[in-house]
Amino acid sequence: MNKLKERFNKLLQVGEKAFVPYIMAGSSGLEKFKEQLLFLQKSGVTAVEVGIPFSDPAADGETIQKAGKRALEQYGVTLEGVLNFLQEMKNEVTIPIVIMSYVNPIYRLGVEHFINLAQKSGIAGCIIPDLPLEEEEMMTPQLEAAGIELVRLVTLTSSEERIKQIAERGNGFLYAVTVTGITGIRRSFHDQFASYLNKVKQLSPIPVLAGFGISTSEQVSEACEYCDGVIVGSKIIELFERDDFASIVELIEAVNVKTPS
Repeated sequence: MNKLKERFNKLLQVGEKAFVPYIMAGSSGLEKFKEQLLFLQKSGVTAVEVGIPFSDPAADGETIQKAGKRALEQYGVTLEGVLNFLQEMKNEVTIPIVIMSYVNPIYRLGVEHFINLAQKSGIAGCIIPDLPLEEEEMMTPQLEAAGIELVRLVTLTSSEERIKQIAERGNGFLYAVTVTGITGIRRSFHDQFASYLNKVKQLSPIPVLAGFGISTSEQVSEACEYCDGVIVGSKIIELFERDDFASIVELIEAVNVKTPS
Protein backbone atom coordinates (compact mmCIF):
# COMPACT_ATOMS: atom_id res chain seq x y z
CA MET A 1 0.00 0.00 0.00
CA ASN A 2 1.20 3.53 -0.77
CA LYS A 3 2.74 5.14 2.33
CA LEU A 4 0.43 8.14 2.07
CA LYS A 5 -2.73 6.06 1.80
CA GLU A 6 -1.58 3.87 4.69
CA ARG A 7 -0.99 6.90 6.90
CA PHE A 8 -4.43 8.36 6.21
CA ASN A 9 -6.14 5.01 6.75
CA LYS A 10 -4.61 4.85 10.23
CA LEU A 11 -5.73 8.40 11.04
CA LEU A 12 -9.29 7.71 9.94
CA GLN A 13 -9.42 4.53 12.02
CA VAL A 14 -8.65 6.43 15.22
CA GLY A 15 -10.68 9.51 14.29
CA GLU A 16 -7.78 11.95 14.17
CA LYS A 17 -7.17 14.84 11.77
CA ALA A 18 -4.16 15.35 9.52
CA PHE A 19 -1.59 18.13 9.63
CA VAL A 20 0.65 18.50 6.59
CA PRO A 21 3.20 21.34 6.72
CA TYR A 22 4.73 22.78 3.57
CA ILE A 23 8.42 23.71 3.53
CA MET A 24 10.55 24.99 0.67
CA ALA A 25 13.48 22.67 0.04
CA GLY A 26 16.77 24.41 0.62
CA SER A 27 15.55 27.94 1.32
CA SER A 28 18.22 28.08 4.05
CA GLY A 29 20.41 25.36 2.56
CA LEU A 30 19.89 21.61 2.41
CA GLU A 31 21.35 20.92 5.86
CA LYS A 32 18.80 23.27 7.40
CA PHE A 33 16.14 21.56 5.27
CA LYS A 34 17.16 18.26 6.87
CA GLU A 35 16.83 19.75 10.36
CA GLN A 36 13.36 21.06 9.52
CA LEU A 37 12.18 17.70 8.19
CA LEU A 38 13.40 15.82 11.26
CA PHE A 39 11.86 18.41 13.60
CA LEU A 40 8.47 18.11 11.87
CA GLN A 41 8.66 14.33 11.98
CA LYS A 42 9.44 14.39 15.71
CA SER A 43 6.57 16.84 16.25
CA GLY A 44 4.02 14.36 14.92
CA VAL A 45 2.98 15.70 11.51
CA THR A 46 1.06 13.40 9.19
CA ALA A 47 3.25 14.04 6.16
CA VAL A 48 5.40 16.86 4.77
CA GLU A 49 4.85 18.71 1.51
CA VAL A 50 8.25 19.64 0.11
CA GLY A 51 8.28 22.53 -2.34
CA ILE A 52 10.78 22.54 -5.20
CA PRO A 53 12.08 26.04 -6.00
CA PHE A 54 10.98 27.30 -9.41
CA SER A 55 11.65 30.61 -11.15
CA ASP A 56 8.05 31.18 -12.28
CA PRO A 57 5.63 29.82 -9.63
CA ALA A 58 1.98 30.36 -10.52
CA ALA A 59 0.28 29.38 -7.26
CA ASP A 60 2.74 30.67 -4.66
CA GLY A 61 2.36 33.83 -2.62
CA GLU A 62 5.09 36.23 -1.51
CA THR A 63 6.47 34.18 1.40
CA ILE A 64 6.89 31.00 -0.62
CA GLN A 65 8.18 32.88 -3.66
CA LYS A 66 10.90 34.51 -1.56
CA ALA A 67 11.85 31.16 -0.03
CA GLY A 68 12.11 29.62 -3.49
CA LYS A 69 14.20 32.52 -4.77
CA ARG A 70 16.68 32.10 -1.88
CA ALA A 71 16.93 28.38 -2.58
CA LEU A 72 17.66 29.02 -6.25
CA GLU A 73 19.95 32.03 -6.03
CA GLN A 74 21.85 31.45 -2.78
CA TYR A 75 22.03 27.68 -2.67
CA GLY A 76 21.52 26.49 -6.25
CA VAL A 77 18.82 24.00 -5.22
CA THR A 78 17.38 21.83 -8.01
CA LEU A 79 14.72 19.15 -8.27
CA GLU A 80 17.35 16.49 -8.90
CA GLY A 81 19.47 17.74 -6.01
CA VAL A 82 16.52 17.61 -3.59
CA LEU A 83 15.59 14.07 -4.63
CA ASN A 84 19.18 12.89 -4.26
CA PHE A 85 19.36 14.53 -0.84
CA LEU A 86 16.12 12.86 0.25
CA GLN A 87 17.49 9.52 -0.93
CA GLU A 88 20.42 10.00 1.44
CA MET A 89 17.92 10.68 4.25
CA LYS A 90 15.63 7.79 3.35
CA ASN A 91 16.37 5.78 6.50
CA GLU A 92 15.93 8.80 8.79
CA VAL A 93 12.66 10.17 7.41
CA THR A 94 9.85 7.72 8.08
CA ILE A 95 6.85 9.99 7.44
CA PRO A 96 5.38 10.34 3.93
CA ILE A 97 7.01 13.01 1.77
CA VAL A 98 4.97 14.73 -0.93
CA ILE A 99 6.92 16.69 -3.55
CA MET A 100 5.31 19.90 -4.84
CA SER A 101 6.69 20.90 -8.23
CA TYR A 102 5.52 22.51 -11.43
CA VAL A 103 5.54 20.67 -14.75
CA ASN A 104 8.54 22.53 -16.19
CA PRO A 105 11.23 21.29 -13.74
CA ILE A 106 9.91 17.73 -14.07
CA TYR A 107 9.80 17.94 -17.86
CA ARG A 108 13.32 19.36 -18.04
CA LEU A 109 14.66 16.63 -15.77
CA GLY A 110 12.73 14.01 -17.73
CA VAL A 111 9.53 12.37 -16.49
CA GLU A 112 11.03 8.87 -16.29
CA HIS A 113 14.19 10.11 -14.57
CA PHE A 114 12.12 12.15 -12.10
CA ILE A 115 9.92 9.20 -11.19
CA ASN A 116 12.90 6.88 -10.92
CA LEU A 117 14.66 9.27 -8.53
CA ALA A 118 11.44 9.88 -6.58
CA GLN A 119 10.92 6.15 -6.12
CA LYS A 120 14.51 5.65 -4.94
CA SER A 121 14.04 8.55 -2.52
CA GLY A 122 10.92 6.98 -1.01
CA ILE A 123 8.60 9.77 -2.16
CA ALA A 124 4.98 8.91 -1.35
CA GLY A 125 3.26 11.51 -3.51
CA CYS A 126 3.57 14.60 -5.64
CA ILE A 127 1.52 17.73 -6.23
CA ILE A 128 1.76 19.40 -9.63
CA PRO A 129 -0.61 22.40 -9.60
CA ASP A 130 -0.22 23.27 -13.28
CA LEU A 131 -0.88 19.73 -14.54
CA PRO A 132 -4.56 19.56 -15.59
CA LEU A 133 -6.57 16.37 -15.38
CA GLU A 134 -6.74 16.15 -19.17
CA GLU A 135 -2.94 16.06 -19.52
CA GLU A 136 -1.86 14.03 -16.50
CA GLU A 137 -1.52 10.83 -18.55
CA MET A 138 1.94 12.13 -19.43
CA MET A 139 3.05 10.75 -16.08
CA THR A 140 0.24 9.02 -14.13
CA PRO A 141 0.91 5.50 -15.51
CA GLN A 142 4.57 5.76 -14.48
CA LEU A 143 3.68 7.23 -11.09
CA GLU A 144 1.20 4.45 -10.40
CA ALA A 145 3.74 1.81 -11.42
CA ALA A 146 6.23 3.38 -8.98
CA GLY A 147 3.68 3.49 -6.16
CA ILE A 148 3.69 7.30 -6.02
CA GLU A 149 0.36 9.05 -5.52
CA LEU A 150 -0.55 12.11 -7.59
CA VAL A 151 -2.34 14.45 -5.18
CA ARG A 152 -4.88 16.49 -7.09
CA LEU A 153 -6.38 19.88 -6.32
CA VAL A 154 -9.91 21.28 -6.45
CA THR A 155 -10.86 24.93 -6.05
CA LEU A 156 -13.75 27.18 -5.14
CA THR A 157 -14.57 27.53 -8.83
CA SER A 158 -14.62 23.77 -9.51
CA SER A 159 -18.06 22.41 -10.40
CA GLU A 160 -19.52 19.48 -8.47
CA GLU A 161 -19.00 17.28 -11.52
CA ARG A 162 -15.36 18.36 -11.76
CA ILE A 163 -14.72 17.81 -8.05
CA LYS A 164 -16.18 14.33 -8.23
CA GLN A 165 -14.19 13.51 -11.37
CA ILE A 166 -10.92 14.65 -9.79
CA ALA A 167 -11.58 13.03 -6.40
CA GLU A 168 -12.34 9.64 -7.93
CA ARG A 169 -8.88 9.55 -9.53
CA GLY A 170 -7.00 9.71 -6.24
CA ASN A 171 -6.00 7.31 -3.46
CA GLY A 172 -4.09 9.53 -1.02
CA PHE A 173 -5.94 12.74 -0.26
CA LEU A 174 -7.69 15.55 -2.12
CA TYR A 175 -6.27 19.05 -1.78
CA ALA A 176 -9.10 21.56 -1.38
CA VAL A 177 -7.80 25.04 -2.19
CA THR A 178 -9.73 27.42 0.06
CA VAL A 179 -9.03 30.78 -1.63
CA THR A 180 -9.44 32.15 -5.13
CA GLY A 181 -5.84 33.21 -5.47
CA ILE A 182 -2.29 32.40 -4.45
CA THR A 183 -0.91 31.01 -1.20
CA GLY A 184 -0.37 33.28 1.77
CA ILE A 185 -1.63 34.19 5.22
CA ARG A 186 -5.26 35.33 5.56
CA ARG A 187 -6.80 36.81 8.68
CA SER A 188 -10.17 35.13 8.22
CA PHE A 189 -12.04 32.65 6.05
CA HIS A 190 -14.50 33.71 3.36
CA ASP A 191 -18.26 33.25 3.76
CA GLN A 192 -18.40 30.11 1.60
CA PHE A 193 -15.56 28.36 3.45
CA ALA A 194 -17.66 25.87 5.43
CA SER A 195 -20.15 25.12 2.66
CA TYR A 196 -17.35 24.63 0.15
CA LEU A 197 -15.46 22.14 2.33
CA ASN A 198 -18.68 20.33 3.23
CA LYS A 199 -19.48 19.96 -0.47
CA VAL A 200 -16.01 18.65 -1.34
CA LYS A 201 -16.12 16.26 1.61
CA GLN A 202 -19.49 14.87 0.50
CA LEU A 203 -18.29 14.35 -3.07
CA SER A 204 -14.89 12.87 -2.32
CA PRO A 205 -14.30 9.15 -1.61
CA ILE A 206 -10.85 9.99 -0.22
CA PRO A 207 -9.74 12.26 2.66
CA VAL A 208 -10.01 16.01 2.04
CA LEU A 209 -7.39 18.46 3.29
CA ALA A 210 -7.86 22.23 3.23
CA GLY A 211 -4.98 24.45 2.18
CA PHE A 212 -4.02 28.04 1.21
CA GLY A 213 -4.43 30.84 3.72
CA ILE A 214 -4.50 28.80 6.94
CA SER A 215 -2.12 30.35 9.44
CA THR A 216 -3.43 30.29 13.04
CA SER A 217 -4.31 27.57 15.52
CA GLU A 218 -7.91 28.79 15.49
CA GLN A 219 -8.08 28.49 11.70
CA VAL A 220 -6.52 25.02 11.82
CA SER A 221 -9.08 23.72 14.31
CA GLU A 222 -11.98 25.42 12.51
CA ALA A 223 -11.01 23.95 9.14
CA CYS A 224 -10.78 20.49 10.70
CA GLU A 225 -14.45 20.74 11.67
CA TYR A 226 -15.36 20.43 7.98
CA CYS A 227 -12.67 18.16 6.50
CA ASP A 228 -9.98 15.62 7.34
CA GLY A 229 -7.08 17.96 8.00
CA VAL A 230 -5.07 20.94 6.83
CA ILE A 231 -2.00 21.96 4.87
CA VAL A 232 -0.10 24.96 6.23
CA GLY A 233 2.69 26.54 4.21
CA SER A 234 3.49 30.26 4.42
CA LYS A 235 3.12 30.39 8.21
CA ILE A 236 5.37 27.36 8.70
CA ILE A 237 8.05 28.98 6.54
CA GLU A 238 7.80 32.25 8.50
CA LEU A 239 8.04 30.45 11.84
CA PHE A 240 11.08 28.43 10.75
CA GLU A 241 12.76 31.66 9.61
CA ARG A 242 12.27 33.02 13.15
CA ASP A 243 13.27 29.71 14.79
CA ASP A 244 9.89 29.77 16.52
CA PHE A 245 9.54 26.03 16.96
CA ALA A 246 7.04 26.30 19.83
CA SER A 247 4.50 28.04 17.59
CA ILE A 248 4.91 25.34 14.94
CA VAL A 249 4.08 22.70 17.54
CA GLU A 250 1.00 24.70 18.60
CA LEU A 251 -0.25 24.70 15.00
CA ILE A 252 0.30 20.95 14.70
CA GLU A 253 -1.50 20.21 17.95
CA ALA A 254 -4.49 22.36 16.93
CA VAL A 255 -5.75 19.80 14.41
CA ASN A 256 -7.51 17.80 17.12
CA VAL A 257 -8.75 20.77 19.17
CA LYS A 258 -12.47 21.51 18.82
CA THR A 259 -13.45 25.10 18.15
CA PRO A 260 -15.87 26.66 20.68
CA SER A 261 -19.50 26.57 19.49
